[in-house]
Amino acid sequence: MCRSATGSGGKRPTDYSPLTMLVRHADPARDAAACAAIYAPFVESSATSFEEVAPDAAEFARRIERLAGSHAFLVVEDERGVSGFAYGSPHRERAAYRWTAEVSIYLGGRARGRGVGRAVYGELLGLLEAQGVCLALAGIALPNPSSVALHKACGFEPVGVYRGVGFKAGTWHDVGWWQRRLRPDDEPPAELGPQARLRQTPRQSSSSSSASVGHESAARRASPSSSGGTASVSRIG
Repeated sequence: MCRSATGSGGKRPTDYSPLTMLVRHADPARDAAACAAIYAPFVESSATSFEEVAPDAAEFARRIERLAGSHAFLVVEDERGVSGFAYGSPHRERAAYRWTAEVSIYLGGRARGRGVGRAVYGELLGLLEAQGVCLALAGIALPNPSSVALHKACGFEPVGVYRGVGFKAGTWHDVGWWQRRLRPDDEPPAELGPQARLRQTPRQSSSSSSASVGHESAARRASPSSSGGTASVSRIG
């Protein structure tokens, strides 16, 4: 289930100076500890995640390895290190669901409010589309207005709400479901291909409104056999 960590799990940044952002594929050994640290407040201090015990770095490394092997797991770095991550995962196990993926994004405090979420989602959705995924789903624990706004900005549409589906911190929580179609649904889909890879495509952006991080060239046209790199760069301010 997608929990966009742009809401109750932490404070918004107060320093809005421009930063250079690097989006790349996650490495289990290199990135697990940072991802676990970003994720922990949304487990321990909010209902953004329905987990009750925050995973440690070792568990996060296993998750990165598993999800990178089936879909994609991306991290975003700035000058101070990893500041967020996003990934795709299977929606359900039965075979007919294989063209549908759930997407999730978590951002640390300094990455919020700068267009980083839209940039990382652009990369992730492009990779999933290139792999052959037809539909992306996102589940958002409600209320979470910043996550709802992010998904709207990324082209997701609301499709329904699970009422009182999770109990945490002494109360029941609803989960809203959103979807974005990546490929047409008017013909049988081709089988999923191998995981696509980012292409190294430096691109400068002077404002968060244009922070697409080279989505078209970095994700949609890249594949494991043709990719010339593993990262995409943009400047966001």
